[in-house]
Amino acid sequence: MNDKLTELVHRAQQGSTSAFEELVVLYQDKVFSHCYHLTGNYSDAQDLAQEVFVRAYKGIKSFRNEADFGTWLHRIAINQYLNLRRKEKNNNHLSLDEPLSTDEGEMLRQVAASSDDPVETVEREDLRQLVSTGLERLPPEFKAVLVLREFNDYSYEQMADIMECSLGTVKSRLNRARKALRNEITALARKAGIDLGTYASENE
Repeated sequence: MNDKLTELVHRAQQGSTSAFEELVVLYQDKVFSHCYHLTGNYSDAQDLAQEVFVRAYKGIKSFRNEADFGTWLHRIAINQYLNLRRKEKNNNHLSLDEPLSTDEGEMLRQVAASSDDPVETVEREDLRQLVSTGLERLPPEFKAVLVLREFNDYSYEQMADIMECSLGTVKSRLNRARKALRNEITALARKAGIDLGTYASENE
């Protein structure tokens, strides 16, 4: 961490509310984006991000300054997300499968069309929706590892640290998650009558 960040964390650990508020300002966008990718919609992402900072405020004295503060926040987010999904496991919670009305603006900024061709724009939007829906159908542990790797570009070592598991477990879980997502997307595309061959050829 840089000197300013280290100082802010130290002051926050000493009980400075203003220092912690500065940390929130510095990290709120990254934390919200991370939570958004995990939950799939704006409202749940807001709730999760708020809980992350509440947990961080209560537990900041346990933070080790040699670690990365952003990674520590992401670990809290992953743990809270997994705990939430475990509690909801037996409930028919459908909001995460219906993100269309709330996630469009946020996601479009990240998946901007590379062409003005309206047909291509529609095709890419179809693929984005397949990926989004496919992610929501995965087990929470699979979705979490994909979000860390594909959306946040963490290394395997960082992911192992965040998820508090071995390097081998991370690699195995990521491979299984990618395969599961591919199967989900293929099944969804077949059901919707979407030809994935064009996307495959574009990426070859």
